[in-house]
Amino acid sequence: MGISSCILCDGTNVQLFYRDQSDHYASDYYRCPNCRLIFVPPKDRPSTDEEFERYETHENDPEDEGYRNFLGQLFNPLNKLLKPESKGLDFGSGPGPTLNLMFEEAGHEMSIYDSFYDDDPSVFDETYDFITATEVVEHLFHPGKELERLWSCLRPGGYLGIMTKIAEDDVPFFADWHYRLDITHVTFYTKDTFYWLADHWNASVDFPADRVIIFQKSG
Repeated sequence: MGISSCILCDGTNVQLFYRDQSDHYASDYYRCPNCRLIFVPPKDRPSTDEEFERYETHENDPEDEGYRNFLGQLFNPLNKLLKPESKGLDFGSGPGPTLNLMFEEAGHEMSIYDSFYDDDPSVFDETYDFITATEVVEHLFHPGKELERLWSCLRPGGYLGIMTKIAEDDVPFFADWHYRLDITHVTFYTKDTFYWLADHWNASVDFPADRVIIFQKSG
């Protein structure tokens, strides 16, 4: 069965982009011609149990300097933009919340949310100076809904910082791309996708590192 509309922009004319029929991994991938998102259809998404089993293998330790350095790819450029004592939300904080601690150590006030490990939806009743989502957006089944919710929680002039590997809109690249082989990675963003989001939100967007995207809300 085909896909009728894009899960990010609701655009129509979504078409099959790539089909992996290998023994170790089988899935279809669709691409939206409007926002250039590439995504796995519902039939090929992991179950909740499969997702949780995969996340339980993550070793996210706040004391691990290597992990802190990894998160520093977003932390360092974003922290430079923030006013002292800003209020932030780390969305998708995972089994070992760490980025929130890094921002707290820098003098900011932080909340966290994770649908598996810290599912407190009251955080979305607040507004924030900045929101972070590190290695999260590629897991979203409904990125349009989730990203709009985050954007609505952002104060004017605030920042949304994302970390994810950026896809190339190219079949040979995608076929060989290891990032798609994680079964919990179901949504892939090209650079054009992020430009589409910036235009949709009337926001500015910057790419301070290969896998780092920072939006600023108009104020």
